[in-house]
Amino acid sequence: MSKVKRLDKNYFLTEDVLYLAKDLLGKVLVTSIEGQRTAVMITETEAYKGPVDRASHAFGGRRTRRTETMYLPGGCAYVYLCYGMHHLFNVVSAPAGVPHAVLIRAGKPLEGVPLMMDRRKMDKMEKRLTAGPGSLSRALGISTALDGEQLEGPKIWMEDRGIQFQENEITAGPRIGVDYAGEHALWPYRFYLKSSQWVSKR
Repeated sequence: MSKVKRLDKNYFLTEDVLYLAKDLLGKVLVTSIEGQRTAVMITETEAYKGPVDRASHAFGGRRTRRTETMYLPGGCAYVYLCYGMHHLFNVVSAPAGVPHAVLIRAGKPLEGVPLMMDRRKMDKMEKRLTAGPGSLSRALGISTALDGEQLEGPKIWMEDRGIQFQENEITAGPRIGVDYAGEHALWPYRFYLKSSQWVSKR
């Protein structure tokens, strides 16, 4: 196994949010909530390209109390509540003032599986444990309490464990659940691993 390297803030400052969304596949998302550690290998992401993307909360430069986090320098968590019940975890990217973000949609469980199952109230291992952004956040203990948290620990961070994939192992296609965005909903801004069972939808 390659040496584990924590991703530092510079990694997230790129303005190429499509590159970041694809490059995050294979990276490891780790949480330590109340001293309980869980980790997944990221298998599915979606890019949101700030002001020019109708699917983005920051389309047209929109700024609200919720979206202010997106305007922070890359390398922090943007966590928001969807339908009043699902906590969705995004990685803020780009320099301050450029509200790009990557939604983490799914991951392969690596550490703390019994804890994840307990949080999800599941008695057997199934792909739905961490497939889908709401399910993933619940399994990892991520909530809006982490909104704005720096991705450098101690509660949440990302690691490069040397896991890489070739272009032919990755599928790109339209994002899920953004029909309101019109033609922008068709942009191929969703990326997932072809071979992984830990994907929300094919």
